[in-house]
Amino acid sequence: MTGVTERELMNLRARAEGGERDAVDQLVELAGERGDLAELRRLADDGSSDAVDVLVELAAERGDVEELRRLAAGGSSDAADVLTELAEDQDQDQDQETPRLEGVGSG
Repeated sequence: MTGVTERELMNLRARAEGGERDAVDQLVELAGERGDLAELRRLADDGSSDAVDVLVELAAERGDVEELRRLAAGGSSDAADVLTELAEDQDQDQDQETPRLEGVGSG
């Protein structure tokens, strides 16, 4: 799907706006390959759950917490799950960095 001309992209967008599911799928795939978050957001806002899934995946890969929060606020349970995982990982990292002092305050 790479190597699509601007004219072909405009044609895909027009077909997608006309409700053609295959065109939406192609746009999601292309935008995901290019990392085109703006295109994916537009498609997600137009109701593409596949675009939401790709956005979650890209945001997770990039550690983009703000995008994940935006998606979770919009109802994406996958984004909420990733945020939970990131928070748990951060808590574990902090626990490992905090030295434990045995015997302090006892005795």
